[in-house]
Parts: sequence; structure tokens; C-alpha cells
Amino acid sequence: MSGTESRTDSPAARLQALFEGHRLTPTQRRIAHSMVRRAADVPFLSSVELAELAGVSQPSVTRFAVALGFDGYPALRRHLREVAPAEQSADSASFNEYQQAVEAEIENLRHLADLLADPRPVRQAGRLLAASRPLPVLGLRAAASQAYGFAYFAAKVHPDVRLLHEGGTMIQDRIDGTVRAGASALLCFALPRHPREVVDTLAYAKEAGLTVVTVADSAFAPVAKVSDLLLPAAVGTGLAFDTACAPMLLGRVLLEAMCDDLPDAQARLEEFDARAAARGLFVE
Repeated sequence: MSGTESRTDSPAARLQALFEGHRLTPTQRRIAHSMVRRAADVPFLSSVELAELAGVSQPSVTRFAVALGFDGYPALRRHLREVAPAEQSADSASFNEYQQAVEAEIENLRHLADLLADPRPVRQAGRLLAASRPLPVLGLRAAASQAYGFAYFAAKVHPDVRLLHEGGTMIQDRIDGTVRAGASALLCFALPRHPREVVDTLAYAKEAGLTVVTVADSAFAPVAKVSDLLLPAAVGTGLAFDTACAPMLLGRVLLEAMCDDLPDAQARLEEFDARAAARGLFVE
């Protein structure tokens, strides 16, 4: 099997495919999300261990397996053992906790590469974002830095980017302002723990007529129900605070897709470079 084949047929990708097409409850989406994040380990977990991993009850795990069409959790686990590799890296046992966190992020990036094998959702998102004038970019709490980074670079090629990174009673006013100015889409970065305010804000944006494009940690995230197009990119959970390399990279991929639909993007970048050089903005 080639490296490309193994990436596009990873345990996480196969789990994701297993869950697609099923109407899952919020508790079941939480179990599914936990399984995707620990895809290599899940075939060897008992129902009790999976329940502890997801923070749910053991009967919830059983009901989840039945919802997927299996007789119970043992049948689901047998299926997972058949479709997932039974080996882990020989070096993984020797990694310390910091190396394990890095290895987990590498796996998240591999999973992102699997998803990008079908570029159509990202290209669709790029078209929506490029066409929105202005373009509101939302990210609160843990996702604020992701929104800021996207907005910083997007402003170099898009004529009107509006960063929404502070919550509170004014945020709906700012959504209204972008709609009055002609916005047609909103980009949201949504990372755990998911603030209720983000879900409420996206619902308000949809009611206001905006098409919501969301980068979230999972297709089963709470923001899925208030997003028109959700692009998943997993976060790392091995350290005290989550790591978000994959969402950051997906944001850069979205920038690239948006530039493809902005005919004057290259001219704007060249103009910025010329002005930066004239001002001595950067140290050479």
C-alpha cells in the first residue's frame, strides 16, 4: 500500500464515513467525535472505557451502536477491528507526553489531508467568501486567534474583511451592519469548548440571510446545526490546553481557495509588497 493510499484510508476517515448519513443525538455526536479523535485506540476499548472517554453513560454507548445499525457495542467493535489496522507504531510506546502530543497533531493533519482529497467543499467555501462584500469572520474565546489570523491575511486580498472576535450584546448589531453593507456569507472558526454564544450568533446570522461557512473541530460539533457548510479539522487534546494546528492550516487553505476566486488578489499582494518595501516595513 502506498503512502497516499494509507492516508486516504486512515482509521479516522473510515470512522467518519461510518457515521455519515445517520441522524445522531447530541450525546451520540459526542461519542462519534471522541471516537474520531482516538481512532487508532477505539477498536480495543470496552463500552465502559469509551463511555469514560466521551463523558457519557455506558447505556448511551450501547444506544449509539444500535443507532449505527449494529446489534450492540460488541458488534460495532468487531466491525471496527475488521476495518481498522490492528497495529500501532512501534515507536509510539517510547514517546514521552510531549512527543505524543506532536504525534497526535501529525495524525490530525493526515486526517485533514484525507478530507482535502475531495477539494470541492473548500472550493465552494472559497467562492462564497470571495463573493461576500463585506466578509465577516467570527471567532470567540479559543477560536479568536484563528479568526484573527485568517482576517489578517484575508484583508491583504479581500476589499472588506470585518473581524468579529469579541462577544457580548454588540455582536448581533455588527452582524446586522455587515448585512446592511451587502454581506452574503460569514466565516466562523469554532473550537472547543464551544461557547453557547457562538451557536446563538450563527443562528442569528442565518436568520439575517447570511450563508454560514464554519471551520470546526468535528462534523459533529454543536455548530453543525447552524452552519450551511462545515469543514472539520480536529484539535489535539493531549496537553492541558487543546492544540489547533489542523484548523489553522485549513484556514490557510481556505485563504488560497478564496484567492482563486478574487481576480485581483495577486495585484493586491504585489501592491502591498511595493508599499511595504517603500516604507521599510520589514527587516530584510
